[in-house]
Amino acid sequence: MTDLASLAEYLSGHPAVAEKANIQQAFGHALEVSGKIRLGDDCAAIANPSGTGHLLFAAEGMLGSFVEDDPWFAGYSAVMVNLSDVAAMGGRPVAVTDILWTPTEQISAEIWQGMQAAALAYSVPIVGGHTTRTVSGKAMLGAAVLGHAGDRLITSFDAKPGDLLVIAIDMHGGYRGDKPFWNASTITSPERLRADLELLPSLAEKGLCRAGKDISNGGIIGTLAMLCQCSAVGAVLDLENLPCPMDVEIEKWLVSFPSFGFLLAIAPEDLENTMSDFTATKITCREIGHFRETPGITITADGESAELVFRKPGVHAAGDVFDSGEAMV
Repeated sequence: MTDLASLAEYLSGHPAVAEKANIQQAFGHALEVSGKIRLGDDCAAIANPSGTGHLLFAAEGMLGSFVEDDPWFAGYSAVMVNLSDVAAMGGRPVAVTDILWTPTEQISAEIWQGMQAAALAYSVPIVGGHTTRTVSGKAMLGAAVLGHAGDRLITSFDAKPGDLLVIAIDMHGGYRGDKPFWNASTITSPERLRADLELLPSLAEKGLCRAGKDISNGGIIGTLAMLCQCSAVGAVLDLENLPCPMDVEIEKWLVSFPSFGFLLAIAPEDLENTMSDFTATKITCREIGHFRETPGITITADGESAELVFRKPGVHAAGDVFDSGEAMV
């Protein structure tokens, strides 16, 4: 797919992207009971009631089809994606809890083996949760994480017009089966996994990054849509500068969920220092666009541009209804 207008139409109508572009519908019911905590971030950032800094709290649910098709990796991912949420806020994880419903001991064991592998690799304990054995039905899996951060956070609300759009992503690895998940985690040493996650709180503590998100379901485009929505800004994404693995089509890459990937809003004067933090690592860090005052997302390439027009979730570009219940992670 090389035509920019066709690419924009494809991305605008992709179900996972549509869900992320309309993410406020998912948390809207909690607005009245969220207290003073802003909703839409990767973690709830709670002022530490007993000291300085912030407590971070988040949870992730795994897709039912994912748990059924690949229980070991679903367990691994339940831990991994929660740790990514904490890092995206400029924080460090403390512990994980799980919620697991399984009909058989075999499935339960596979899921637990995956969770254990991730907990050991990232050196974060699983300290409890809730496990239920069901007599029928399919396995269901969720997990929650507690983390901590200092006074400086990376939030979803503080991208400003004129900030540069920067991506930090692990390009090693490959797709796991036919899912749009780029796995660089299970092939990476535990030492590097932990060091890579430490890059984000380091940026926050140095005051180099005030806004960003981890790239999740919906990929680069879906995540950028959420970041723009929370910060009330628009963005221009330069596809010519976007790093993309060889032999991977751009339309697939733009909606892929990487095991390590973050979109950051960096002030122009902080770009050089931000980039230097990644020079001695295996993480690719590159400027791929900028934020603007005008709402919406524009993609550019070869001197041309196209606007993304997001549709409501549950409707294809042709108007066909589909089940969007599993488009959320």
